[in-house]
Amino acid sequence: MTRLALLLCLPAGLAAADPAVIESVEARPGANGWSFSVTLRHGDTGWDDYADGWRVLAPDGSVLGTRVLAHPHVNEQPFTRSQSGIAIPEDLSEVEIQSSTSVESWSGETVRFTLPSP
Repeated sequence: MTRLALLLCLPAGLAAADPAVIESVEARPGANGWSFSVTLRHGDTGWDDYADGWRVLAPDGSVLGTRVLAHPHVNEQPFTRSQSGIAIPEDLSEVEIQSSTSVESWSGETVRFTLPSP
């Protein structure tokens, strides 16, 4: 059986599932914590499959902040969303960013990001 035939045999949700790609990250410190702007690209198809969030992780994997995306961005790719008030411990110089989709949940992949000096 060819690869194409195998793909056609998969349920529609599995064939369409793909992680949201983190294209860029910006961060800046503020009086009430850090503000992050994350640009994602994903093949959003509508409510059944869309990028539904990103989060900031400490190197040990603990979650420092989460940005929930409440709707699909079918006609807006890539797109950038921000979150402020994220508390980053002073001893950290690097964090990781992780994306999520409505189909796959949190991606196993992360992007390492070096924090700018305050």
